[in-house]
Amino acid sequence: MALHKGTHVRAPGRGYSVNPFYGEADPVAGMAAEPPRHTLPDGPMPPHTAYQFVHDELMLDGNARLNLATFVTTWMEPQADVLLAECRDKNMIDKDEYPRTAELERRCVAMLADLWHAPDPASAVGCSTTGSSEACMLAGLALKRRWALANADRYPSRGARPNLVMGANVQVCWEKFCNFWEVEARQVPMEGERFHLDAASAAALCDENTIGVVAVLGSTFDGSYEPVADICAALDALRERTGLDVPVHVDGASGALVAPFLDTGLVWDFRLPRVASINASGHKYGLVYPGVGWALWRERAALPEELVFRVNYLGGDMPTFALNFSRPGAQVAAQYYTFLRLGREGFRAVQQNTRDVACRLAARIGELEEFRLLTRGDQLPVFAFTTADGVTAFDVFDVSRRLRERGWLVPAYSFPPDREDLSVLRIVCRNGFTHDLADLFLEDLHSLLPELRRQPGPLGRPEAVATAFHH
Repeated sequence: MALHKGTHVRAPGRGYSVNPFYGEADPVAGMAAEPPRHTLPDGPMPPHTAYQFVHDELMLDGNARLNLATFVTTWMEPQADVLLAECRDKNMIDKDEYPRTAELERRCVAMLADLWHAPDPASAVGCSTTGSSEACMLAGLALKRRWALANADRYPSRGARPNLVMGANVQVCWEKFCNFWEVEARQVPMEGERFHLDAASAAALCDENTIGVVAVLGSTFDGSYEPVADICAALDALRERTGLDVPVHVDGASGALVAPFLDTGLVWDFRLPRVASINASGHKYGLVYPGVGWALWRERAALPEELVFRVNYLGGDMPTFALNFSRPGAQVAAQYYTFLRLGREGFRAVQQNTRDVACRLAARIGELEEFRLLTRGDQLPVFAFTTADGVTAFDVFDVSRRLRERGWLVPAYSFPPDREDLSVLRIVCRNGFTHDLADLFLEDLHSLLPELRRQPGPLGRPEAVATAFHH
């Protein structure tokens, strides 16, 4: 069975209802044949009929451009669409058959190594992935294996258990990593108005079994940057006091392709010697459709060679470090196109415009007496807000529900430990979400408020609330 629940209850065995215009005259089945929903049809159907079935099923999906929950790119240029179509049949893993696609991947890694100030971009090692979730898994595996090799006298023979230090605000992929690969997740809870990891708390949780510290450049909960340089400095001081040498991985799923262009004075990347690896989502602020991510290590020594597999049964000698094998090369080609198309100045202009939209929209919402801003969109183009003190007629879940009626997808969710008492709305501004669309959103938000104020009280949190925190 599928892991997710179906959205509609249908009679068992019921087939599709067919509009006669969709079908073709068939002496056996006729024009109104009903193919089954949950079993394979007995035979084929005309391609335009199959297309119309699927097209109609998808009509009630949300409008991607109005989805203010997702970080994922929802618009690309027509030229990129052509490239994606031209490369959709290319398998990224088959570097012998598609050497030019492999070369584009290599160039993208080199560009990112240069962008993130690797000491020697030529010696930095990296790979494309299906997204930042896979990239984080690979980075975590490298951290664990490096720790295991350095502690071979204690692990696993003497029962040492590896741990990974992070804030409670990390994306769920880090919890998955710790669960799947039997690593203790040491999470620093939120406290007061501190909504992410701080340096002192990170260092305090480290011991001889710590494989690394995860610092997030752009929290999915509120868009804020964690203080990567301060965390590294605290770990430097820890090494001086105790001899413990704990590496840092920067989860830059979103911020690693924002900060280099807008926050050039912020030191967070390979300029910090303690940063061993960085990941980013090409399909977020890398401006490419899903799914492509990137994982880079500052030098070859940071990625144990034993984690890299070499295969020859596709022809040639192909090193691979990935959780899956076959995957499309189209998004890698689209990433290279985007890098060429925009360059540094183009990326700066696009990301600055996105941040400008976020800051302006946040400021306008902050002027409303019903809401209180937590962040202002001046780091990631993302901000979170909650209902103001004294608002008792409605809550953030009511606002989210009513905005959905207008087509806007704005997630409402509660914060992690120890701020479960705080529930917020979050708006993600992406390329394609313009000042004009922001004004339309504000108009809809304004129009909803009078009716929300008249409620006798909050309608209650939905039983199942999606977090929308996906790489």
